[in-house]
Amino acid sequence: MSKPLLPDELWVKIEPLLPRPKRRRFRHPGRKPLDRRKVLTGILFVLRTGIRWNELPCELGWGSGSRCRRYLKTWHRAGVWNRLYALLLAELDDAKAIDWSRGAVDSSSVRALGAGTRTGPNPTDRGRPGSKHHAVVDPNGVPLGAITTAANVPDVIALPEVVDAIPAIGPKRRGRRKRRPKKLYADRAYDSEPHRQRMRRRHIEPVFARRRTTHGSGLGKYRWPVERFFAWLHRYRRLRLRTDRSTHMHNAFLSLALSCICFGFL
Repeated sequence: MSKPLLPDELWVKIEPLLPRPKRRRFRHPGRKPLDRRKVLTGILFVLRTGIRWNELPCELGWGSGSRCRRYLKTWHRAGVWNRLYALLLAELDDAKAIDWSRGAVDSSSVRALGAGTRTGPNPTDRGRPGSKHHAVVDPNGVPLGAITTAANVPDVIALPEVVDAIPAIGPKRRGRRKRRPKKLYADRAYDSEPHRQRMRRRHIEPVFARRRTTHGSGLGKYRWPVERFFAWLHRYRRLRLRTDRSTHMHNAFLSLALSCICFGFL
């Protein structure tokens, strides 16, 4: 039996975060709003399969693709997905499921059909338009933070932004709020002394491979969780092939996918 797109346990966490629809008229209110759970199920179906909005089957009760897209945009602007992501990370932290002793950072390129904002010529794809997903994960593969940039942005340039994208995670008990791993492992693309200094100012010990050195540094045994994470992330086909010209919509899907991956750890 296949797993539901929106399990009951996940819906219980999302429902309180969704803004209530405003009723503009009371005498002639018009059509009733769609069931928000069905709308979110349709959004998750698009995220999983990567189909276009206008191809979303209305007969399944999810509403039209244009309406689901409008709900996704509205909820993202309201900060629903970012709050859900921070909530799930906090629950993982309370369960001691996040290892803050070290982390790994890397990027993965995706093709962008029709280009759009935060896209650029991909040097690994014959200059075709593309984007990059940058992510920081813990040793178990839990995504601590992720961003989207153009495909031609060097990994080291996006390093401070992706580290700062880690949400403030504070345990329910009293104490210092945890935000960043103690050590950060990366490959040769991040070899930069100024960026090492930036990590140290953030109280992170950088362990970056150096250019023009022999291979076999042994850092691969610490960096492989981030590569496995990208395999998980790109199982969501809407992210593996970017078709949204707006970065706002693409980031909405990215935040929702990060939340689903974190929920899987719970």
